[in-house]
Amino acid sequence: MIINELLEKEKMSRYRLSKESGVAMTTITDICSGKADINKCAAGTLHKIAKVLGVTVDSILDNNYQGSVDYRCSFETFKSNTCHHVKDMGDIDFIIETLESDEIGKLYKRRWYRESMYLLAMIDYLSRMNNLPLCTNYNEIRSKKLDNPCFSAGVTVAYAATGDESIKEKALANAIPEFMRFNIVESEVRDVC
Repeated sequence: MIINELLEKEKMSRYRLSKESGVAMTTITDICSGKADINKCAAGTLHKIAKVLGVTVDSILDNNYQGSVDYRCSFETFKSNTCHHVKDMGDIDFIIETLESDEIGKLYKRRWYRESMYLLAMIDYLSRMNNLPLCTNYNEIRSKKLDNPCFSAGVTVAYAATGDESIKEKALANAIPEFMRFNIVESEVRDVC
């Protein structure tokens, strides 16, 4: 298990991981022993563990998923993890880490277009918010967009429950321009808990 390897590398006990992350000791034990499927853990739990271990949630999931290149968490989980990562690292450090790792390019090469475009939109948005120039390495991807608008799960569920077209219209009106460029309807990336 990747968590056990990371604990060994950091010379950290399960107890210390529990205390520093705020994740219950029983949960840590279940994850480390394989009793709990890490791929089904709550994003918040994985985020807390990853933060203490100094890694990303994606790296835990990628390394844990028995070598399958095609494993992919839900897009909602990806978005949540990305927003938490920005919140924890700060805008500038997030931009630097993302660009240096070329995660945008790696995701795009895997044909994980939503994730790649979401990450690029986040970089472009944070660059605008911090008065930074755009990285030109991804201009080819910037010329693309998803075929259909990608609404958040909350908007999709509310629309499905009510059939009220104004729900989608309001989401579109409030969307952040950098995300809308890719047909991703995202209005809030800062208010994550």
